[in-house]
Amino acid sequence: MAWKNIDAIIEGKLYLGNIQAATSSRSLTERRITHIVSVCSDPIPAEVPESGIYHLRIPVEDVDFADLLIHLPRACHFIDQAIKSEGVVLVHCHQGLTRSATVVAAYLMCTQRIDATQAMSVVRQAREQVWFSAGFQEQLILFELCRYMPTPADPYYIGWRRKIDVHLANQQS
Repeated sequence: MAWKNIDAIIEGKLYLGNIQAATSSRSLTERRITHIVSVCSDPIPAEVPESGIYHLRIPVEDVDFADLLIHLPRACHFIDQAIKSEGVVLVHCHQGLTRSATVVAAYLMCTQRIDATQAMSVVRQAREQVWFSAGFQEQLILFELCRYMPTPADPYYIGWRRKIDVHLANQQS
């Protein structure tokens, strides 16, 4: 089975894909993409203002301990505003499997008020090859516990961040 570069989550409004989808003018044009969320550090042509595409970059690595949680409210707001203004959004990471899928699941959670398990299921139905790592699954659960607005002052976020910092310190020892 060949994996597709891009799949519709909400047809004509929200797509999930990989770096190839984000760099393909054909993919972007065919789907009328107006907004892109890049959940990686890979450069894409849409970053330049001349492209006419609105772009949000979330430079998070694809590792369990990466803090995607603190970026989810901004990403969800960006996607929501784009869709409300008749825009079409592509959310991508390098492979379109983990980080970008987590952002899309978070968006579904906060706009449809569904839990993490339901959101991950919706995303998997649309793009069956996605894989939610244990760390990103935990962050989706925390996103819900933080009522979709985690901040550095939120007790859930503080507890989770301490656990991650201890884990990282132990890895360096």
